Amino acid sequence: MQMNGRRALDDGPLFYLALYLTFLVVALFVYAPSLSGDFVSDDNHYVLHNRYVRNPNLANLTAILDPTGVPAKLVENYAPVHLLLNAVEWQLFGREVHGYHIVNVSIHALASLLLVMFFRRYRVSLLAALLAGGLFLLHPANVEAVAWISQLKTGTSLALCVGALLVQSRRPALGAALFALALFAKPTAAVALSTLALSTWFEKTRRNRAPDSQESRGGAGSWGWVGVWLIIFIVFAVAEFWAFNKTAGQAPVFYEDPWVRMRSTCAISLRYIVMALSGRGLSTFHEPPAADSLFDAWWLGSLVVLALLAYRMIVTLMRQDDEAIFWVWAAGSFAPISGLIPLPYPLADRYLYFILPGLMGGMLLAGPPLARQFSSALGLPLAPERARQAVALLCLVVMYQFATAARERSLVWLNNETMMADAELHYPSGLPAQTRIAHRAAAQGDADAAVVALRAANRRGYNRLDHLLSDPAYDGIRSDPGFQKLLREIAQSWLDGYLLLEEPSQEELQTIAQAYIVLDELPQAIDAVERALELEGPLTGELRQNLEDLRRAQRIRESVRPR
Repeated sequence: MQMNGRRALDDGPLFYLALYLTFLVVALFVYAPSLSGDFVSDDNHYVLHNRYVRNPNLANLTAILDPTGVPAKLVENYAPVHLLLNAVEWQLFGREVHGYHIVNVSIHALASLLLVMFFRRYRVSLLAALLAGGLFLLHPANVEAVAWISQLKTGTSLALCVGALLVQSRRPALGAALFALALFAKPTAAVALSTLALSTWFEKTRRNRAPDSQESRGGAGSWGWVGVWLIIFIVFAVAEFWAFNKTAGQAPVFYEDPWVRMRSTCAISLRYIVMALSGRGLSTFHEPPAADSLFDAWWLGSLVVLALLAYRMIVTLMRQDDEAIFWVWAAGSFAPISGLIPLPYPLADRYLYFILPGLMGGMLLAGPPLARQFSSALGLPLAPERARQAVALLCLVVMYQFATAARERSLVWLNNETMMADAELHYPSGLPAQTRIAHRAAAQGDADAAVVALRAANRRGYNRLDHLLSDPAYDGIRSDPGFQKLLREIAQSWLDGYLLLEEPSQEELQTIAQAYIVLDELPQAIDAVERALELEGPLTGELRQNLEDLRRAQRIRESVRPR
């Protein structure tokens, strides 16, 4: 399904404009059930309750750009482009969710279009590139990255980094700028650097072998511009390391035993491949079991699949085949979630958004030569036209199935209830399932069952003291000794972490005060609030009221204390 001797992107701007509009209409239809979906989960601290996004004055914008600032701590990453886009959206849409969803869908359609153009750069036929772009547009694994409001960063980052690669050879300064924007939207965009470096290496080698050739592939440029991209990446990496290491980087390792971690990482990689190929096995908040046994089926299966992919990548790298670029893309996109960096959920549908283009590109370039090799080895005649027709028909069938599954899956993102219900359905023993069991038990007044479920969730990492204190479902069991004991344990764990901070922010000092209140240590809570007020910031008014309430409670306590 490749083509030779034809310049990339000769299909014309009007063609691609029409294609984008087609992609957009199709995507809006598929995602229609989710367009009214509310703010859920991370949307709260990214957008809905993020003071820096909702009030983008000079001080707040400066804080967003500061990798050591509070906004980076709130979102546990340095992603100023993402937060600035959220700030623009808030000014445009406010609490109305439809606008956010339409923006996400529009960017997803753009990313799908740019992938078509990118595959064409590597001599993929127009039909094959269109089918690949359509499959990416409709893949049900991408629903999480599109229907979840705060995942604006994922689609934006992919569109920017692919756009950077497309323009790099002709407008290198613009390409470098787009790469920087992609990185500061989401770190996974770093994979574009390896793509540019390999494209440049391969292109330089081809030109040395055939100096008179005018043929050019990919987004290759000069080594000088590769160096510029590398400098941009290093600057970003320093800022991201600072922000991530102070927040999410302090999370415990998902699997403590290194051998279990290694096997589980391989098993998870196979799960991603199965999800990519079939569109099945999807869920919110994946919690796959660890590969504790040497005979774990996912671990054993991954050895075969990963060995084949590694062999193909090494062979194509050695012969400097463009196919290698895409296998490296897929591997590079998986690396950050492979367990090298501690993440609470190393398996997530949205992470496939960057992995898929690499797998698709590798398959597009590997397919025709492998088909010819197998045909020759078996002594069977290969009819290229019939083969293309059969593959195209199969892709259309898969696209229809993907579209149906994606439309159904978009219903998961209507609200927190539907999102958590999906997690409970697929992982009935997981953290979301246990918190939902606890929530239902507490609402029914069954304190013992609620505490048992909360402790099971706590062992899996649940420590949302703020939720337990504010959720009215727990009002009926607040005086229960077991529930009180659990609250104190979680509050103490909060203090154990936050008190290690050298310069806590207003938000962190407010959290410390909240933990002291649960532990019934009012003097320490008052001290934490007073320290927070000394810093000045967006919480000052709220903290003054908190301080007044705490001092009043302290005076009442002292007045009733026996003399």
